[in-house]
Amino acid sequence: MTYWRTGSSAFLLSLLAMTVPAALQAQPSSAPPPGVGADLAAQAAVQMMEESRAPDSTGTGPYKAIKRQYENFPGFVVYQPADLSALGARKMPVYIFGNGACTEDGASSRQHLLEVASHGYLVIAPGGIYSGPGVTVTPQSWEQHRDKTRYQQLGQAIDWAAAENGRAGSPFKGKIDTAHVAASGYSCGGIQALKYAGDKRVSTFVIMNSGIMNGPVPGGSGEMSAQKSLLQKIDKPTLYVLGGKTDIAYPNGMDDYARLTHVPSAVINTDVTHAGTYAEPNGGRAAQAVVAWLDWQLRGDKAGRAWFVGDDCKLCSDPAWTIESRKLDMLP
Repeated sequence: MTYWRTGSSAFLLSLLAMTVPAALQAQPSSAPPPGVGADLAAQAAVQMMEESRAPDSTGTGPYKAIKRQYENFPGFVVYQPADLSALGARKMPVYIFGNGACTEDGASSRQHLLEVASHGYLVIAPGGIYSGPGVTVTPQSWEQHRDKTRYQQLGQAIDWAAAENGRAGSPFKGKIDTAHVAASGYSCGGIQALKYAGDKRVSTFVIMNSGIMNGPVPGGSGEMSAQKSLLQKIDKPTLYVLGGKTDIAYPNGMDDYARLTHVPSAVINTDVTHAGTYAEPNGGRAAQAVVAWLDWQLRGDKAGRAWFVGDDCKLCSDPAWTIESRKLDMLP
């Protein structure tokens, strides 16, 4: 992943990869050809403006999902079943999510996060609601929210969920499975999630269109800075979701996976570039795979396991996906 500066702004090439010519992706440099940075930013902003007009999905799971903010939790967006009473005795595992480009727009991956929530998960992303229905997105607003979150906010989300589960008067009292937490994120947000390697609160990692760079991040956000040695601290099952060889994070994500020889792990690829399927209704096929992983890792669901394990696993036989894995058959 490559960063560059144009004027006073740092442009994150990883988030803009869907607009980068193939030759530029194949041979990234410390600076783009004249004018390319501004052009990419403008194109990405237009794409976000178009995506923002789409209605919120409600998910394909058994619980209609919504996104909202809570007064006692400013600076975060919560995705949840709209009717918590519909859960009955079922408790919600927690899915914390670092946003792409480390933006403070906690709605930037809303379709993906709503899909996860619709399957009975409490989903939390840092930031506010700066895109989506009822919000006007401009190139200026798109740019001003980028690189505003910090990895510590993901830990704050875990702590808030635990506190709400026990707080008298909380709508979530007794409804959260605080013993089962997934740390996830997109691109820059994936690096934020990886910084919880070794955290005993985390049960699994889901790293999407992301991976630790070999070497420094030129001109980039400090949130992207991490050493490959961080991977050795991971002690929980880990899934990488990548967008195929045209995903600018592909080399870094594949290299991360190659180093995770000490834990059950998998890397799945679908040819959707770095853009992923986040903006598709109900989060597209990547969200379906993520839900299957979460159901397996956080609920022990055998149907979720069947997506990843065995010669005839669902992802093994689906031409839209490729999968590599290790030690998954050791997991129940």
